[in-house]
Order: sequence, then C-alpha cells, then structure tokens
Amino acid sequence: MAIDPTAPYDPDNIFAKILRGEIPCDKVYEDDHALAFYDIAPQADVHILVIPKGEYVSWDDFTAKASEEEIAGFIRAVGHVARERQLVTRGYRLLANVGRNGGQEVPHLHVHLFGGGPLGPMLAR
Repeated sequence: MAIDPTAPYDPDNIFAKILRGEIPCDKVYEDDHALAFYDIAPQADVHILVIPKGEYVSWDDFTAKASEEEIAGFIRAVGHVARERQLVTRGYRLLANVGRNGGQEVPHLHVHLFGGGPLGPMLAR
C-alpha cells in the first residue's frame, strides 16, 4: 500500500510499534535519535533500515519539522551504521522512498542502507 506523505502520522504503523518495543527487531544500532535494524525481507547482502525516533511520516516531513539536533543525530546515525558495518570502503547505497510514486510503504521515515556486494543499476524499468 502506497503512503500519502502529507497524511498525519499514524502511531500504529509497524515502525512506531518497533520503537515502542511491541514488535521485536534485529537491532544493529540505537541512540537518542535513531534505531537501526535488519530488514526482514533483505534486498542485498546487507539491508539495514534506519529510522528516527520522532514521529515523521517521510523525508519531507522530517526535514520540515524536526529540530536541528534530530536531523543531525539521524544523519550521523546512518553514517555510524555504515562505518560500523564496514560498508564505506566497498561502497553502499542509501534509499528513502517518499509517497506513492516513490514507493513508500510504511508511514514512518526510514532510510534503507544497502551494501555487502555489487548493487546493480539504481533504477530498473
């Protein structure tokens, strides 16, 4: 189901439930601003999701409403996970889907971190 990035935040989305501890995850990293965990349906050798702890529907919502501290903390967390998983030298990809045409499926901002091997073309038609 595609997401409307302008819709209000849904506190019952799966990532909100993971943040509240109602649904378990295979945690990779956590700090005051972000939680990172392995995707349950990996699309690469390494496929980690990084989510902010705040209630943000999409990248657009996050960059419009989050504090400077939240934005910096989230972006640093993404970089930390990439370095911690030794993805920097070989290369990796970040992806944040926004809205229906962007393919967003969960109404909580999340960044996909892909790595561990060649990733192929960015888009296939």
